[in-house]
Amino acid sequence: MGTSKSWWVCTALVLALLSAGPSARADGDQQQPVGDVRDAVFVGNNWDGTASVLDPAGLEPLGRINIIPDKDARLAEIATNPYRLAYFLAIREMIGEGHDQFVDDLYTSNDGRLLVVSRPSFADVVAISLESHQIVWRFPVAGARSDHMAISPDGTQVVVSASTANLVHVLDVATGREVGRFPSGGSPHESIYFKDGTRILHASIGMVYSPLDDPALDATKDDRVLQVVDARTFEVLRRIDVRKALDARGLTKVSSAVRPLSMTPDSKYLYFQLSFFHGFVEMRRRTGEITRVRELPDLHPEVRREQYLLDSAHHGIAVNPRGTKICVAGTMSDYATVVRRDTFKRGRLLRGGEKPYWVTPSRDGRYCYISWSGSDTISRISYRTRRLDRTVPVGDHPQRIRTGFIHSSLVAGLSDYTPAGS
Repeated sequence: MGTSKSWWVCTALVLALLSAGPSARADGDQQQPVGDVRDAVFVGNNWDGTASVLDPAGLEPLGRINIIPDKDARLAEIATNPYRLAYFLAIREMIGEGHDQFVDDLYTSNDGRLLVVSRPSFADVVAISLESHQIVWRFPVAGARSDHMAISPDGTQVVVSASTANLVHVLDVATGREVGRFPSGGSPHESIYFKDGTRILHASIGMVYSPLDDPALDATKDDRVLQVVDARTFEVLRRIDVRKALDARGLTKVSSAVRPLSMTPDSKYLYFQLSFFHGFVEMRRRTGEITRVRELPDLHPEVRREQYLLDSAHHGIAVNPRGTKICVAGTMSDYATVVRRDTFKRGRLLRGGEKPYWVTPSRDGRYCYISWSGSDTISRISYRTRRLDRTVPVGDHPQRIRTGFIHSSLVAGLSDYTPAGS
């Protein structure tokens, strides 16, 4: 009788685990594959206008995709519009460090047939066929620059920040048609979906390209917001007062500009970086209270605030799918580290390259991927060992890394495209 009972308990437990499906992604990206697809890692190489496609098993290259096949047409279009031309040149000098910005963010469709990309210098979003490598649709954003994106858990909609228009577009992934929009603050930036797909967490960063970097002048850097948006009606449900929360914690001289952010799998806690701040904060989402602060080493204290890359001391953070570890990019100090969420104790400082710029969890939750934009490489860091596992070369100035899919029939057709001048 005891053996029989144990068998039924074990059987029920196994069935429950099987029906639970994949673990929740803590960064708001819960896309699920559709059809005969394989996992892939996509890296946006901002300055050469390509996307590197890697096999997640060992980060071996599967190919490289040209994200700007229409470059000549877009440049000709910009040259005839004084307003667009002025912004195009300003983006190159003020944000792109002397380079055009061709790839900011990128996601695949759930069936692995489309790659959706925001292209800042061209102020648009395009969908590129992973079969023909041609543009299937193009959406020009309001204003003069596109930025960060987020994709809905069901893979049907993508949101994109329109940097100079202070709003966020919501687009249909299949057609590129705008299905909604919502207001933001100055320079809309990061967005992530809640696990259930019903809400969007969004932040704007203000004028990170202005020279007014003294803490006393922080209020002059435009409107910074952190807000919760209804993902169906696109109504702003709530704005969280980050300035008030920082002041209550005694961080009166810390900028309120929220940079990259991540959520726990249950969406109860937020972890985000702030302009000029070496480290990150923990916020209880429901109350908007900053509950803990984790300062991390500044390895170059001699560097003035005005020399920080778009005000970013740190730019890249990701909670692992179990909600136990936090992977962090120390941008201005050229390191990465993994912090335990329970104790806030950090691991060793990992010196894998220069100018780390983004962090993304692997789909299996074992690693975080980090881009070293100054070294043209990406690394895989083990959440368990908190050590560098592997580093591989990609394209010129890798920034965003996203996990996605490619249809199995299209893998062999991935090109080894090399941009002119490489």
